Amino acid sequence: MKPVKSITIIDDPQVHEDQHVHAVYDQIASHFSSTRYKPWPIIAKFLSDLPTGWIGLDSGTGNGKYLPLPADRPSSVLTIGLDRSRNLLQIAQHAGSEPGCLITQEVVWGDILGSGWRLGAFDYTISIATIHHLASHDRRKLAVQVRATFIYGQKRLLQAVSPVHGRVMIYVWAIEQDELSKRSISTSDTDGSDHYPLTGEDVFVPWVMSQNQHTAKGKFKNDIPSSATSKEVVSTAPTLAAEIPVYNRYYHMFAKGELKQLTIQAVEGLGLLVGSRESANAKGCRGVEIIQEGWERSNYYVELRRWVS
Repeated sequence: MKPVKSITIIDDPQVHEDQHVHAVYDQIASHFSSTRYKPWPIIAKFLSDLPTGWIGLDSGTGNGKYLPLPADRPSSVLTIGLDRSRNLLQIAQHAGSEPGCLITQEVVWGDILGSGWRLGAFDYTISIATIHHLASHDRRKLAVQVRATFIYGQKRLLQAVSPVHGRVMIYVWAIEQDELSKRSISTSDTDGSDHYPLTGEDVFVPWVMSQNQHTAKGKFKNDIPSSATSKEVVSTAPTLAAEIPVYNRYYHMFAKGELKQLTIQAVEGLGLLVGSRESANAKGCRGVEIIQEGWERSNYYVELRRWVS
């Protein structure tokens, strides 16, 4: 495993994300999509267990690999894909298509922290490998609030799932990488009791274009320019591979327990109860239950359910 580079964010989080997330994914969209095609089992089961007729949002859909699911009940639910990368959305729009059978998915260009949805618009949301691209704790917490609930705050409406039955699944990259991972995470802030930090680690994870995705003219096969607008986004190695760009993607690698704690902070910050419906001591209480949380193949995940007593 190759170690990734730890970084300190000194500029505005939005500016940092624009340079080291959004610009990068628009550049690598075609190559990135070719490596992302197999759904995670827990997410596939989450979608398979949803009631027929439910409508949901895949926030940060990427190439849209979850939009055709559940595979065992095609078209039983409708998942709308949202992403900031137009180039990835062009791929997601036809996710699940086969030769001779073109499928068109519902996709929307937008920001995961935006407020373009009406109150309680969705029955479910999934956010897979997305929140870890947000460059501050407050922005990551806001992203959970957008998915887990709704409030009027800062004069804008935060979009959400149904307060009565809404379900949420979130996946983020973990500091704890398994033996099949291509990367290792060095840590800088530990509590002295184990190897892992208390608050995760901000890192650059390089994306190296394959030779067949890069031509002698310096363009990808899909004609997306190989050069980025910021020198901070692209670095090249002084070897034979120097003509192939290396794109540094920003990630916040989550520590053990950090995603659960972030979820609890987000829910409690909105005045909601954390726990099951049975824990409510009066009628009309609103809350969020953590159905399951854990680690799977170098990722942490949490599943949530909204309720009203």
